[in-house]
Amino acid sequence: MGNNDLNAIWIYLSASPLAGLTLTLMVYVAAQNLYQKFNQNPLLHPVVIAAGMLIGFLHLTNTPYADYFKGGQYVHFLLGPATVALAIPMYQQLSKIKKMWLPISVALISGVCVAALSSITIAQFLGATLETQLSLAPKSVTAPVAMAISEQIGGLPSLTAVLVVVTGILGAIFGTKILSLINIKDDSIKGIAMGITAHGIGTARAFQVSSEMGAFSGLAMAMATFTTAFILPYLVSWLGM
Repeated sequence: MGNNDLNAIWIYLSASPLAGLTLTLMVYVAAQNLYQKFNQNPLLHPVVIAAGMLIGFLHLTNTPYADYFKGGQYVHFLLGPATVALAIPMYQQLSKIKKMWLPISVALISGVCVAALSSITIAQFLGATLETQLSLAPKSVTAPVAMAISEQIGGLPSLTAVLVVVTGILGAIFGTKILSLINIKDDSIKGIAMGITAHGIGTARAFQVSSEMGAFSGLAMAMATFTTAFILPYLVSWLGM
């Protein structure tokens, strides 16, 4: 089947707003099957493969993103309920969370500051513009909040959105491997690290490892988002940027 045939079929199907939803589900199922077939190789993370397949398909069929999103928005909507549902595994770990409130708080503040400062410093060293440096600063929190923070401090929200996704994917691919290499065995500690550094995508990966790791990752993700929104503008101001 040539590109012209594929394009014609897609034009016919895209008349329905559910085409985007169907395409998203089919691509993700294919990516998930590939991921399982290769024993959950982190380099074949479903988010990476599914995103690549979607981009390739939309490019081949010359489909504007706005047309695809008419159906894809239904998956986007479900992000809200999915995020709220993280409260259930957190509640199941409530007793352990209470015992660990001090190390969690220290790790949270340290992680937020290190994530922002290291990004700015490396970008500055490599000659990035001030706007790019500020766009990098909130890359470790979930996209909607990161984009709002970026706009507030003078960055480019669109660039920040891309950097957030890249950060999450890299965290999901390499995060658990790095934690294992440095001999971190406690799932609660692993979860906190994943949530602070790799937000939602990292949390999804944490749940694949264990419910405990996922619960602590979800907690750290939520707290890191709030802390970054509060601290980062002051941190940028303190740096004189």
